Amino acid sequence: MKTRITITAIALLAAGNAMAQPPGPPPGGRGGPDIDRMAILLDLDEGQKAAVRQVFDEQREQRKAEFDKAREKAGDSQARPTREQMRAKHEQMKQQTIEKLRPILSDTQLTKFEALIAEPPARPRGERRSRSE
Repeated sequence: MKTRITITAIALLAAGNAMAQPPGPPPGGRGGPDIDRMAILLDLDEGQKAAVRQVFDEQREQRKAEFDKAREKAGDSQARPTREQMRAKHEQMKQQTIEKLRPILSDTQLTKFEALIAEPPARPRGERRSRSE
């Protein structure tokens, strides 16, 4: 009887511990787009997929450079960009991405892409954002 209780307790602890593990990284890496999913949604061929991946890699490097530059500026003066400045910069980079993708994607694919990046999906009621987002 004691063995059965001990085994049950160990199984419950192991199950609880497994459920408490944090989720893995998002499918696209650290905040990046999931190229494979996008290829399916936009019906990209292999050439388009490689070109889109290259555009996203270039944009990621540009964002990183901008972030590092802003961090250096903020380190000197402790001045942080306003929310409006950050939003404007984000919109500018989004438009740059669209312009770089225009020669790669068809009109239909570009329209679908713009719909995908227009607004993030709404969260179900009661669901909170985690600190990692």
